[in-house]
Amino acid sequence: MKRFRVPDVVIRRLVLYLRILSEMDLGEGRVYISSQELGDRAGVSPAQVRKDLASFGEFGKQGVGYDAAYLREEIRSILNLHRTVNVAIIGVGELGTALARYVSRRAGRERRYPFRVAACFDSDPEKIDRVIEPGIKIRPPEELAETVERESIDIAVITVPAAAAQAVADQCVKAGVRALLNFAPVKLFVPENVRVHYSDVSLELQQLAYYLT
Repeated sequence: MKRFRVPDVVIRRLVLYLRILSEMDLGEGRVYISSQELGDRAGVSPAQVRKDLASFGEFGKQGVGYDAAYLREEIRSILNLHRTVNVAIIGVGELGTALARYVSRRAGRERRYPFRVAACFDSDPEKIDRVIEPGIKIRPPEELAETVERESIDIAVITVPAAAAQAVADQCVKAGVRALLNFAPVKLFVPENVRVHYSDVSLELQQLAYYLT
């Protein structure tokens, strides 16, 4: 499918649409879902659903709706989730370990779960060669570049302290990784062709606390 730039908010809604379609009990035969029903479940208008999907092609039939199974697979393809997405986790503390186990165990339970923890890295000599899940051994940072190439790493998850995050990001970029998920509470500076997303649990909790009064 031809790639072109669409607003980030559209991609976020596509992910939501995919979750809704994936959770539907499709059973036997074709099951259709209208833009009204999909919009209601996603919390957006039917017009917004149609506009979002129209950015990538024609998927529905007027008066009938969308073939749910077909639309699900098309969105998976748009999001590059129709194939295995190889992930490296850098920084195997409590958070990094929890993420590695979550992704690995979910991949073991769900045949269609696309993410695979291909490697974990940590600079602590006492952690090197420790197995945190079957087939996942902690490697030293010096092996990052060769591992990225050998395992075809798509996404690097950064779970190191803030002071080390930029150096880790630089190392990932140099190794050829073009997508980073950063859990360190610091802004990263990367080339324009590298995508960075941020996740800060503490920040979200602080924001949520405001609404307790």
